[in-house]
Amino acid sequence: MSPPAEIERRRSSPLAQLIPVIGMIALMWGQEIVDQLPGVDLDQYGIRPRSAEGLAGIVSAPFLHGGFDHLIANTGAFLVLGSLIALTTRKFWPVTIGVALLGGLGTWLVAAANTNHIGASGLVYGFAAFLVAWGVLTRRLLSLVVSILVVVMYGGIVVGVLPGQPGISWQGHLFGALAGVVMAFVLRRKG
Repeated sequence: MSPPAEIERRRSSPLAQLIPVIGMIALMWGQEIVDQLPGVDLDQYGIRPRSAEGLAGIVSAPFLHGGFDHLIANTGAFLVLGSLIALTTRKFWPVTIGVALLGGLGTWLVAAANTNHIGASGLVYGFAAFLVAWGVLTRRLLSLVVSILVVVMYGGIVVGVLPGQPGISWQGHLFGALAGVVMAFVLRRKG
């Protein structure tokens, strides 16, 4: 087998496709471990709406969590939904980057001033919405099955886009989900 063919075969293996998902989770956990050290407060680098410093949070917020309970709550869904995107669409990076940027910017523009939004749940909502929209748009059997599976397993998260739960960034959830739908349309056109 020629070297380019061997590289392509390795890149297309299921394990290789999951490396970015597992890598991001490892970064989230590593960051949270560091954040627990005395005198360290990385959570301050979340999305702070309509402040120039808060713009950097659009990139950093998905890696920041308000403790291990928050991180554990996001890890399982991120692993499942991220893996489904990586394995069935092979569009993990475009979806992740698009959802993080669009969803983060929406949160930065709309959320209440003097708040700080952290956590990977915006990505989780974006992943779920992307997978549902992708199934509807592509109408491929596997994508439709994944779409139905996501609705059955994660359909209850829809209430998270509604205001009223103290300490929960419904704006992050809402704009993450909207960004997921937008990315499904964008990537479907490119595909």
